[in-house]
Amino acid sequence: MEGGEIEKLLKVWVWVFISLFYSYLIPKSIPKGPKRLVSILPVVALFLYLPLNLSSVHLAGLTSFFIAWLANFKLLLFSFGRGPLCNPPPSSLPLFVAVSCLPIKIQIQQPPPTAASSSRALNYTLKALCLAVLIRVYDYRDRFHPKLLLILYVFHIYFMLEIILAASAASARALLGLELEPQFNEPYLSTSLQDFWGRRWNLTVTRILRPSVYDPTPRPTWETTCFFLLHGAGVTAEIAVKKAVKDKDKWVVSASRVLTMGFVTTTACWLFFPKFVQCQLDAKAFEEYAAVGAFLTNVSHRVSYI
Repeated sequence: MEGGEIEKLLKVWVWVFISLFYSYLIPKSIPKGPKRLVSILPVVALFLYLPLNLSSVHLAGLTSFFIAWLANFKLLLFSFGRGPLCNPPPSSLPLFVAVSCLPIKIQIQQPPPTAASSSRALNYTLKALCLAVLIRVYDYRDRFHPKLLLILYVFHIYFMLEIILAASAASARALLGLELEPQFNEPYLSTSLQDFWGRRWNLTVTRILRPSVYDPTPRPTWETTCFFLLHGAGVTAEIAVKKAVKDKDKWVVSASRVLTMGFVTTTACWLFFPKFVQCQLDAKAFEEYAAVGAFLTNVSHRVSYI
């Protein structure tokens, strides 16, 4: 990771905060509708451009997710008085910024610790350990078959996203009294593609897509589009089969879990992740892991001399 990447990241987020401050002031002078949309469009365009200033796979990817994806869709809904920025409207600028950029919901009172909370903490700890093991395994990637690496990337993406969003949830809860909406609901327990995409994987994006993107017709592009079209066809077929077959014995549920995850993993390795390899995003990610590891090693050595 280049030394100037953090500086670029700070500049990007300074522009994000300035833009959201401007967006926060809009309702006081411009009513919802086309006029507010026109005033919001420059911010939307800026949020599409800002992630392009980052070269790090992780920093650019997360920034794109938070501002070019979540913030833009929420601001477009906000233009017409809809979405999480309006129902209910955030009462302060920090809340507006957080709700705009993060998959969060406002929670007035922090829930008391429960057994479920302890279970989630243990769950996240185990997933963090799995991610650390995966990153360590990548040191020996030259010995692995390329198809096996693609399978590892499936688990890598899931573990990384859930851990990062869990850390964001903890920060939001501590600083602003906010609670992140559950981003994942144990997708490896999915019993169908409908269950996987609708109730377990990337839940916040599903909630944002429903009011903001499903109405316009998306333009498909190559392999990635084929991946999602194939899964859409699979969901349609599953609904038909479920209506015809009412048997829900334990062995049927177990078999459906194996078939679902096998289908997701196979199609992802076939149509989704090869584009990552062609763009060498995996190689850049490995370089960033090595740079972070070298930095932490250097810091630990300096601390040991103090």
